[in-house]
Amino acid sequence: MRFVEAPLSAVDGAVPERLHVVTALHACDTATDDALVLAVRRNADHVAVVPCCQAEVAAQLKDDPKAAAEPWPLLWAHPIHRREAGAHLTNVVRALALTSFGYQVTVTELTGWEHSLKNELILGRRVHREHRGARAQLATLLRATAVRPKIVRELLPELLP
Repeated sequence: MRFVEAPLSAVDGAVPERLHVVTALHACDTATDDALVLAVRRNADHVAVVPCCQAEVAAQLKDDPKAAAEPWPLLWAHPIHRREAGAHLTNVVRALALTSFGYQVTVTELTGWEHSLKNELILGRRVHREHRGARAQLATLLRATAVRPKIVRELLPELLP
């Protein structure tokens, strides 16, 4: 095992082409997506991430609150709901994206809620090359909500309008 200190987008020659495990603990906002993109592109056997501060999708919901068809915008009409809906939607998209690339995904809590509110653990184990059903579900969710998360822009841009 070795540790590389560098932005994930700049690790090309610093890490092997094939990775066994990619982890990210409380990687803020789209840093979790960077770790997941690295895992998928390097065919990691296992992924374990604990996302934090999922602000990107919440910002998209704020910037264009009526982009999605009714009744979806009701879920993010208020700032606190927008923050929580954005965080939840972000992690649902992440789980579906991993599943679409052949990972068996489990989403659970890392520790008791009394210790941290950012407590979601996304685990993935590569079991297939792809899962077209999950990719279709992801496409449907993206069309319904009109969001453009980084993980989709990086790995599945064809699913975006």
